[in-house]
Amino acid sequence: MTKVLMAVTGVDRMTLADGTSHPTGFWAEELLELHRGLTAAGHDVQVATPGARAAVADPASLDPATDAGRRMQADLDALAGVLAHPRALADVADGEFDAIVLPGGHGPMADLATDADLGRLLVDAVDRDAVIGVLCHGPAGLLSAVRPDGTFAFAERRLTVFTDAEEHAGGLGENSPYLVESRLVALGAIVESGEPWSSTVVTDGRLVSGQNPQSSAATAAAVVTALG
Repeated sequence: MTKVLMAVTGVDRMTLADGTSHPTGFWAEELLELHRGLTAAGHDVQVATPGARAAVADPASLDPATDAGRRMQADLDALAGVLAHPRALADVADGEFDAIVLPGGHGPMADLATDADLGRLLVDAVDRDAVIGVLCHGPAGLLSAVRPDGTFAFAERRLTVFTDAEEHAGGLGENSPYLVESRLVALGAIVESGEPWSSTVVTDGRLVSGQNPQSSAATAAAVVTALG
């Protein structure tokens, strides 16, 4: 059975540009669509976070007043044990998984972006041409993938990400601690963006990326395709 590591943020708050503390976490729709698509295709998905901290949904990603929000909450409740007791990224061995996927939410900007163990696992995945799937702010986790010689493992790779324009229009705006798209471009990644809020997926070899929450289902399908 194909094994997939879902690397998820373990923070529930982040510090904004103005120094205030802001609630965050993973984006519910993104994690659920990736998990649903992969498990429905018969893949074994295991969740890991930095320090084995519990993974929590960004409260902004759930609206209990809507049918969709209630369905997502029910789906998250079904995964409650997995999310409350994830593995630690530090305990995951190189080569242990056939793929790594990173759902978004602003949380990855606060921990996955600088997590040395995630960086180690991503560099190993690139070097053995394993499937890597990232979604929305999930590509912030790619920032951790710096080789010992200082080079960025995803330089010159084509990908998409929650754009700077989307961040300004419907994200944290000027209060964002940094802009993920700009950081990736500065390190040499080739960002290919669709229109804001469009379902946009970019595949570059075994690297699959989705731009925003609207791209969740399509990204999951593309990761499943990449896994064959």
